[in-house]
Amino acid sequence: MIHCELIAPVGDLLRRHTGAFPDKVAYEDRHRAVSYAALNDVTAKLAGHLQDHGLQPGDAVAILLPNSVDWVESCLAIVRAGGVAVPISFDATEHEVAYRIEDADCKAIFVAAAKLDMTRQLQQKYPALKTVVVAGETEQAASALALHQLRAAVPQSDPRDDADIDRASFIIYTSGTTGRAKGVLLSQRGMLWVSAACWAPIAGLSVDDRVLSPLPLFHSYALNLSVLGILAVGASEYILDKFSTSETIRLLNSGEFTVFPAVPTIFHYLLEAARADPGCRFPGLRLCLSAGAIMPAPINREFEERFGVMLLDGYGITETSTMVTLNWRSGTRVMGSCGLPLPGLNARIVDPLTGNDVVAGEEGELIVRGPNVMLGYHNKPEETAKALKDGWYLTGDLARSDRSGYLTITGRLKELIIRGGQNIAPAEVEEAVCAFAAVLDCAVVGAPHEHLGEVPVVFVVPRPEVSLVEAELLAHCKERLSTYKLPHAVHVVAEIPRTGSGKIIRYQLRDRLKN
Repeated sequence: MIHCELIAPVGDLLRRHTGAFPDKVAYEDRHRAVSYAALNDVTAKLAGHLQDHGLQPGDAVAILLPNSVDWVESCLAIVRAGGVAVPISFDATEHEVAYRIEDADCKAIFVAAAKLDMTRQLQQKYPALKTVVVAGETEQAASALALHQLRAAVPQSDPRDDADIDRASFIIYTSGTTGRAKGVLLSQRGMLWVSAACWAPIAGLSVDDRVLSPLPLFHSYALNLSVLGILAVGASEYILDKFSTSETIRLLNSGEFTVFPAVPTIFHYLLEAARADPGCRFPGLRLCLSAGAIMPAPINREFEERFGVMLLDGYGITETSTMVTLNWRSGTRVMGSCGLPLPGLNARIVDPLTGNDVVAGEEGELIVRGPNVMLGYHNKPEETAKALKDGWYLTGDLARSDRSGYLTITGRLKELIIRGGQNIAPAEVEEAVCAFAAVLDCAVVGAPHEHLGEVPVVFVVPRPEVSLVEAELLAHCKERLSTYKLPHAVHVVAEIPRTGSGKIIRYQLRDRLKN
């Protein structure tokens, strides 16, 4: 059942596919495509150049690029050089980028020309960030290495291609309940194990597939499936730089693609468009995959009926190299559930107070153990100790299981807000809001949203005798937060409900939204 041959060093996988089908397109975007032979050659050169410029084994390298073939080549090259890839959202603010570079102690960065000025400023603050590889029209900038030139030039060093696939090769930042992003340490083995236990045997992803991916590559879901999963099985993929309903429909209508991974929000948008255009069909598409947020059963059912293609819902988290469960293509499926635990992965639902297993049908905290569980949180031993107990990862998510083992996520012990598959820590938004001069106190909760699942809204206590202008507050937040984290509404209140120890009683605020 588990395809163990897919669990191998990145360099080995590239050489394997180069020998089998050198001219086959591996990854493509709207600008260019790269074959497996070219990908093997280019990533080996980029890895060698990184080593020539002083990258040592275990050094962190940031990726600040939009979705592209450049992104994939950079990531694989970092791993082949023995480095640790640190993907950063291309839409991240300078504050968010700076935190990740400092926390991971990045020694190098792959950056788009549009972000080069910001990178120069960050270098002044963090002198350890010595090597800059820039993609784009300003590649001749002084002291920066031009990505296109490195692709062509022969380095002095061969790629390390370390056979130790159990070391940390990726740091994926995810927002936690503390509001400070935590760097999740993931290995090649853990990430590729998901391909071996999930994408290949359950989804049937294979060398014959052509995948269309709208997923942001800095997310663990996309890194796992749209980058490493494609490489593991030797499939081919077209990478969208950003999701667009019209462009996605145009490409899927071409009949060129067989697999489409996305988040529930995207499937909702595609359904909306198809309702307006009954002739919208996706010929050739055999399978759709959903993760990142809970898929409503009505949307799942309507999508399958309208397009005649199976849509498999699953559940994953960054700390488990993405996937924990997935519905299967064959056998019984329970709409609204996130499927069965992956083969080889142990999953339990326990009483969060006692740690004892609950009976089928009862709600409890989901905990998991398996080869895909993270190595820990980067530089956060206390957080790691709280999350990992005797090899079990405590997800903080509430779930229940039916007697057949199908899991349904019912809520969260954590206060994380999931907007269209993207995680938002209330405390991070609160930190930005409270930095506004007119705000005395605030609290952020998730409000239901028809398309996105939930969105952040903020309750604000203004400072006495100070005028609070909502537009100015939101403009202040926009300078500090990514767009998806911005509050959708501002509610002015007299006080924030708190416990005796000062913790926010969020459910009381959520109840106010219902009135």
